[in-house]
Amino acid sequence: MNGAILLLAGCGFFAAAYLFYGRFIERVFGVEPDRPTPAHAMRDGIDYVPARPSVLFGHHFASIAGAGPIVGPVLAAQFGWLAVALWVVFGCVLIGTVHDLAAMFLSVRHQGRSIGTVIEALMGYWGRMLFLFFCWFTLILVVAEFLRLVTRTFITTPEVATASLLFIAVAVVFGQVVYRKGVNIAKASLIFVPLTFACVYIGTLFPLDLVRLLGCSEAAASQIWIMVLLGYCFAASVLPVWLLLQPRDYLNSYLLYAMMALGLVGILVTVPAIRLDAFTGWRAVNPVSGARDPLLPLLFVTVACGACSGFHALVASGTTAKQVDKESHLRPIAYGGMLIEGVLALIALIAIGVMSQGEYSEAMRSRGAVALFADGVAGFTDKLGLPHHAGVVFISLALAAFLMTTLDTATRLARFTWQELFLPREASGSGQPIAAAATPARLFFANRYIATAFAVCVSGWLLLGGGSKSLWPIFASSNQLLAALTLLGCLLWMIRHRRPVAVVLLPMLFMIFTSGSAVVTIFLRNAKAWNAEGFKAGGVMTLSAGVLFIMALTLIALGGVSLRHAAGKKNN
Repeated sequence: MNGAILLLAGCGFFAAAYLFYGRFIERVFGVEPDRPTPAHAMRDGIDYVPARPSVLFGHHFASIAGAGPIVGPVLAAQFGWLAVALWVVFGCVLIGTVHDLAAMFLSVRHQGRSIGTVIEALMGYWGRMLFLFFCWFTLILVVAEFLRLVTRTFITTPEVATASLLFIAVAVVFGQVVYRKGVNIAKASLIFVPLTFACVYIGTLFPLDLVRLLGCSEAAASQIWIMVLLGYCFAASVLPVWLLLQPRDYLNSYLLYAMMALGLVGILVTVPAIRLDAFTGWRAVNPVSGARDPLLPLLFVTVACGACSGFHALVASGTTAKQVDKESHLRPIAYGGMLIEGVLALIALIAIGVMSQGEYSEAMRSRGAVALFADGVAGFTDKLGLPHHAGVVFISLALAAFLMTTLDTATRLARFTWQELFLPREASGSGQPIAAAATPARLFFANRYIATAFAVCVSGWLLLGGGSKSLWPIFASSNQLLAALTLLGCLLWMIRHRRPVAVVLLPMLFMIFTSGSAVVTIFLRNAKAWNAEGFKAGGVMTLSAGVLFIMALTLIALGGVSLRHAAGKKNN
């Protein structure tokens, strides 16, 4: 198979989907371009701030992308390139884009609140509480794992640490210039986008290597970076969105665009042949763990963000929905963002597809998914005149920037979710902000500083205690299960508003089956290890999978009751 043909075919299919199926989905949901959005109706200058579509797309895409659409397809390549490509293309168009647009649309129609709070109107108070806890638990895992990834990157590639810290400073100045000085964003971009790329170059000249500078061990340096990053997470969560989150994500998006452009052009110029096996069987040997993983359902869970991700719903209904200027911007931001993420997933697949199956397995064991991707794309850019090592460094730095973006967005979302756990029943759908309906006790626990501190402390404890590594496989499954539950909430809303349900019902059923089966697979595998080798071998994973499955079943049962009531009202 030719990698250039695969990429062009995927991009063509995505473009057609955006123009035709995306418009159809807009009509099904009932998007109204002139309807006031929460960014205007509830503007507070902190979380609710109208943003230009280009700025908001940068924030949204940078937040949902991260390393997910790269690592997922690379890991899933154990099943063969054809299986991964088919799921990325069709899963992205038929499920992922619908899921993302639906989550953002429902949030915009419910005061910009998270999809968890929207659930209360559909499944009741306890349905909301259970769903929000499900979301918060998933976000804590995201923060802990991305802290680990960023810390490890800072230690192994200290150039990334320098560039990342410089990015933060540049973003804060950019936010001040645009939102406080009133400088046109296009003019400001002409200055600050080149400065962003200059940070990458400066990082290569002055790497912030704590091991060398402080004369300490890697373990000690890691702990220092963890504390610094936890402090950054706290600040990023409580500062006004225009000061750091919006400008940082907007500027960082240019790094990802440049990285994707290098990959696209490099693939089209080199026209690489894909040497990976197209299909390795219904069970494939995991190159890292050595276990024999079943294609059904682990392929769909492993690819994750490259086709569909529940985390996208938390971003779409958490930070992005509070900044949407017009409902007509939903399709380019939510639907279009997921499609471009699908393109990135195809680039990642082709980047490692130039290896044989044996070479891929060996490289995964020794180097890891991110290093394989960076080296693969740099191999394509060799023919563009870019030195191979320079290409590897730039791609690694771009990926690290997006690890940081997902990290700070996930922390802010964890804060939102925690605050909404303390939102009283009577405030749901009241049109009043949390502060107007909450008691003093609720206000204390829902305070943004308290909520952020709790999320940061739990994530730090989980990471420093070593729990994030053992819980990562559960996160992969909970991520997809969260998407299924989000689609369930969308289905209930569409039934109540008498909208066609097939576009949501079929994706929901598929995601419930695949993600639920993955959780059961993880539960059985680790329960066996627990029984044979003791609690440390599989106890945490077994208990986590069990709790996750029980919560999901309860939410599905509550959804079933709501569906029955909705059907009864419709018949009457």
